[in-house]
Amino acid sequence: MHVGVYGSGYLGCVVSACLSDFGMPITCFDEDFNRVAGVAQGVVPFYERNLQEVVRRNMRAGRLIYASGIASPASKCEVVFIAQDSQAGVEEVAARIAGAMRKGFVVLMTPVPVGTAKRLEARLHDTVSKVCVVSQPLFLTDGCAVEDFNWPDRILLGTSSSDAVQLLKQIYRPLVMRGVPVIVTNHETAELVRESATAFVATKISFINELATLCERVNADAVNLSLALGLDKKIAPRCLQPGAGMGGLFAESDMDSLADLAGRHGVSLRVLSAAREVNQNLAENVVEKISTFVDTVQNKDVGILGLAFKPNTNSVAGSSSVRLAQTLIAKGARVRAYDPVAIPDARTELNGTVYYCESPYAAAEGVDALVVGTGWPEFRTLDFDRIKHLLRRPVIVDTKNLLDSVRLRAMGFEYVGVGRG
Repeated sequence: MHVGVYGSGYLGCVVSACLSDFGMPITCFDEDFNRVAGVAQGVVPFYERNLQEVVRRNMRAGRLIYASGIASPASKCEVVFIAQDSQAGVEEVAARIAGAMRKGFVVLMTPVPVGTAKRLEARLHDTVSKVCVVSQPLFLTDGCAVEDFNWPDRILLGTSSSDAVQLLKQIYRPLVMRGVPVIVTNHETAELVRESATAFVATKISFINELATLCERVNADAVNLSLALGLDKKIAPRCLQPGAGMGGLFAESDMDSLADLAGRHGVSLRVLSAAREVNQNLAENVVEKISTFVDTVQNKDVGILGLAFKPNTNSVAGSSSVRLAQTLIAKGARVRAYDPVAIPDARTELNGTVYYCESPYAAAEGVDALVVGTGWPEFRTLDFDRIKHLLRRPVIVDTKNLLDSVRLRAMGFEYVGVGRG
């Protein structure tokens, strides 16, 4: 079986590498020659935990190859997964791929609005009658995308073709044999599940963050609260940690698309709107915490540890740390920041308004307050005695409840977490 993956960005790199790790030959192709050429040399242009190792392993084994263009690689494939990062032009790309295939299956993995697959299917029916369209939304999380692909909660297929289902079950045999559920539905449902899942996670995160604010007012501990809630089998602990923000490459576009769909059909998604508002206000809440120690952030120096929206990724899309930096700057503060891998992406978002540091200690030097903005595990093991002497005032605002608050307070730090006394 010849299997192709269109797209050499984040989604395409993950999908092609992980599919080839199942033991089948995969051709990853794209029209962006320079990007394809870079990945073909084993250099993944972004940070994603374990991904570069998977790419290089399968390239050495000859299972993963890269090609540029569309017509030539697509013409050799029975199945092509469309995994470009942007929905822009996805229908045109899919039509061109289908035209080159003449028969087979085009699988839409790129996050698209509800109705896209049905519209594409009707378009292909008039021109390429032997190519079937399948909707297969992915549920990958930046920083653990390889694990999410290999250990998914479910495989969701939107199609009316039993042949497509059987073929895709064959491709995903290692997962199917492990007992991963396969849900087969129509295109619209498959497309809506992804957007709904993103919206539900945003609601869950926003709920615990609102409760964390309440915890601070009544002397409760939001960390223990979230643990107790999460152990309820109806709720579960994932994405129920106070301090987290909803971010990632596709999160905002998913919620925008869902809100637009609801608006066009006269449906008011008030819960989602409230959740997004809470998520947007996280930065303001952190600035208020800092201000309680330094009176005002205007003309103050603030250090931020972490700019990625979560650990183990360089993505700053929807990052609460980046939003915090922007809020601090807007209020007249000077910001110094450090991140192990996300500084290049952060430069694009912050337009040179932040002083970037080469180490956490440089970010702490001479600042009035130090903020933990991303939960990188390495921040737990910093030399806090050294940091205390570097800070102008020993204030640490831990937005991820990552650090040992008892130890830091015993060392003389003014420590404040999220939802904790």
